[in-house]
Amino acid sequence: MLTVRSLHTYYGNIHALKGVSLHVRSGEIVALIGANGAGKTTLVHSIAGLLKPQKGTILYKEEDITALAPEAVVQRGIALVPEGRQIFATLSVETNLEMGAFIHRNRRDQVQRDMGALLERFPILKERRRQLAGTLSGGEQQMLAISRALMARPDFLLLDEPSMGLAPLVIREIFAIIQRLRDEGRTILLIEQNARAALEIADRGYVMETGKVVLQGEGRELLVHREVQRAYLGKGSKEIWDA
Repeated sequence: MLTVRSLHTYYGNIHALKGVSLHVRSGEIVALIGANGAGKTTLVHSIAGLLKPQKGTILYKEEDITALAPEAVVQRGIALVPEGRQIFATLSVETNLEMGAFIHRNRRDQVQRDMGALLERFPILKERRRQLAGTLSGGEQQMLAISRALMARPDFLLLDEPSMGLAPLVIREIFAIIQRLRDEGRTILLIEQNARAALEIADRGYVMETGKVVLQGEGRELLVHREVQRAYLGKGSKEIWDA
């Protein structure tokens, strides 16, 4: 469904991605793990059209989308749930959801139906539909960020650090939502520093270091890989997930 080939992306003079290649099959959750500065978010932004790679190719459903603008990428069926959620804090929950449907803005009936379905799916958002988004809890904001992305009707979700800043119980809830989205037929590239949580639900995974993919395999294989355990699955991460 998605194929990244030998991608090179720069931030100014910083060579952030150094020939990254990976693929995501339809219906998979693929986890991308690595330390801060490894290039995970740069890769996601390159796929979403927010950064322009200098070399390499991004194929989505066999179409070259490497040079597409972000709006065109969304129109192809890819939606980004960004790091830090980036909800519109001074707007209501409803308005945030409407903003997610900007590519369908001329289909008001469809937008209203989709919003109604999402509010039924997330009752806490329904309760707070007229509340300012910035007053929601962290977990509620993450639900809103995911729902906002779903308003674009994507086939493919890019999830960038969805567990960031959340309590363990909330992390479990968010990851259960991610699994349900996969079970409903969506394809997901999951970027996470919480490696254990990500690999527990991933079909496959990639490990990035300093702008390169250094390891790949099935999620369960990576969970027991010696180097992954040493670098990313230490005692602290287990305590967070098991808390």
